[in-house]
Amino acid sequence: MGILIAIEGVDGAGKQTLTRAIARELEDRGKDVIRVGFPRYGESVHADLAAEALRGEHGDLADSVYAMATMFALDRHAALGELQRQINRHDVVILDRYVASNAAYSAARLRQDAEGTVVKWIRELEFERFGLPKPDLQLLVSVPVEIAQARARQREETDSDRARDSYERDSDLQARTAAIYGQLAEQGWISPWQTVDNTADATQHANELVNQLFQA
Repeated sequence: MGILIAIEGVDGAGKQTLTRAIARELEDRGKDVIRVGFPRYGESVHADLAAEALRGEHGDLADSVYAMATMFALDRHAALGELQRQINRHDVVILDRYVASNAAYSAARLRQDAEGTVVKWIRELEFERFGLPKPDLQLLVSVPVEIAQARARQREETDSDRARDSYERDSDLQARTAAIYGQLAEQGWISPWQTVDNTADATQHANELVNQLFQA
């Protein structure tokens, strides 16, 4: 069985940068690594419907926190068989976003904390009812929300395919989500967490993490 690592954080935190750095470090050490991103836009009808809703389509779908959370959860459920095969086949599977994203954003939208009812509901839905594999490690990419927002705006300006959705444009939502991520990490929600300060060098973080994972 391979190691399942989930990388979490608000939009613009630098999850992709850290994901690539960890994958390179692992590959340099001869490990077989695969990266998977959620939501699976362009591959999953559930993810695409959610994305379209966040752009103002499909009536009031985006207004319902539970409906949106269900769409994102169904995207992961549809990927369950392939995800399990990847865990069985590779040394390390790195996920850019996983279940904790659903918990953090949903709780933030409802102005609940990590002990709220929607976090409990998502845990029961995704891990217990859908049977998604629990990550061996969850990494919270921590960065000041102002920096994350600036990165997201810059990304939008330079890449026409990375336009911000309604979640990403809501700075208050992003701040509340960051706070809930911190609570989830502090309580070790589902599995062990580590917090990574992404204002520092991603390559150094990747080296240190891989050393810990494989006791190099």
